[in-house]
Amino acid sequence: MAVTAKGAFLDRPAARALAALVFVTAAGFLAYYERDRLFGSGPADAAAAADDPFVQCFAERAAQIDQMVTDKVVTADQAAQFKGRAEAMCRAQTPGAGGPPGGAGGRPPPGFTPVR
Repeated sequence: MAVTAKGAFLDRPAARALAALVFVTAAGFLAYYERDRLFGSGPADAAAAADDPFVQCFAERAAQIDQMVTDKVVTADQAAQFKGRAEAMCRAQTPGAGGPPGGAGGRPPPGFTPVR
């Protein structure tokens, strides 16, 4: 470390200002990088998702499964398993809906709430 007549460089106000600048820059970069997760995708993406064949297929199946739970035909554990199978079926039936379970970013499709 460089030691000057005024003391070590890290003890000077310029070093603290530099550290604050680096912190603010890093926080700004992270906020920009994760902006979709922090602030949502916006109404345009929500409207586009409503027209997605996968979302329509899964929403219909999820509503049927939720109705079975309401009618006490199946348990909540069975419903979670059925929804997982419905997601796989809808992914197989709709073109371009392949990829990891849960869709892009690892988020589950609308209406999918696993029971823990």
